[in-house]
Amino acid sequence: MSETGESEKRRRRIRNPLGPTAAQIRASLAGEASADAAIAIAQEDADPAEQSSVPLDLTAAAFFDVDNTMVQGASIIHFARGLASRKYITTRDISEFAWQQVKFRVSGKENLGEVASGREKALSFVAGRSTAELARLGEEIYDELIADKIWAGTRALAQMHLDAGQQVWLVTATPVELASIIAKRLGLTGALGTVAESKDGLFTGRLVGDILHGLGKAHAVRTLAVREGLDLRRCTAYSDSHNDVPMLSLVGTAVAVNPDADLRELAKNRGWEIRDFRTGRKAAKIGVPTALALGAAGGGLAAVLGRRRS
Repeated sequence: MSETGESEKRRRRIRNPLGPTAAQIRASLAGEASADAAIAIAQEDADPAEQSSVPLDLTAAAFFDVDNTMVQGASIIHFARGLASRKYITTRDISEFAWQQVKFRVSGKENLGEVASGREKALSFVAGRSTAELARLGEEIYDELIADKIWAGTRALAQMHLDAGQQVWLVTATPVELASIIAKRLGLTGALGTVAESKDGLFTGRLVGDILHGLGKAHAVRTLAVREGLDLRRCTAYSDSHNDVPMLSLVGTAVAVNPDADLRELAKNRGWEIRDFRTGRKAAKIGVPTALALGAAGGGLAAVLGRRRS
């Protein structure tokens, strides 16, 4: 959506105080943009030469949060460490951002001023840079710093869905380019992530909507489900954070993975499954989520995603 269209929505809200807030509008825009980007990247990466020999489950999918769910720690901080080692940013930038992440995860609340400041710093870094450069850096940094931080238990859960012929998507506030690299390396369908605006292969320094989190993740999952013909009642979502309750509440089966205290309590109250791989439990002991056990129609994914152009 253009800036004019977004401004018009905001003006309509002023006339109608019961309408969506500016933050809700940005979350909606972020979700739609994320779904568009995720589908486009997945189609670009798909290798039509590779075929599945087993039937697909076309209406079910799994959605995985990334930070502390699929990856140990925050993927964006791992990425920042890689950028610092290449002199793109300073270690002070990493420390400031890491402190914001710690405060956010402990309190579950965001300081709007700090969020805006962090967003501006991130956008100032990518402004004018090529999308190909970010993809290349993402490939390198994944191999160096992220590959060995994948939770084996969560990876096993994702593989169960793939073996059942279901789509598996990452859903994260991490930039969609980096998130897609993680998904590709894990053999997943694709990734929903934060979308930075680009023109002619260069980043403009503006976000499309907002950072993908909270309600934005739910919007992204809902939009993707509509476009892919998924039945959300047959889908499963995984996260470690109470902030992802909107996404977890959207699907038929919610699973708390390495949950924070608030999510653990909510999961117990709602009867959601809990998987904690921080305790050293063997991945072999994980149970099949209820919706997957009831709805799986076959094994395998139709196409294993090919290598993405760097």
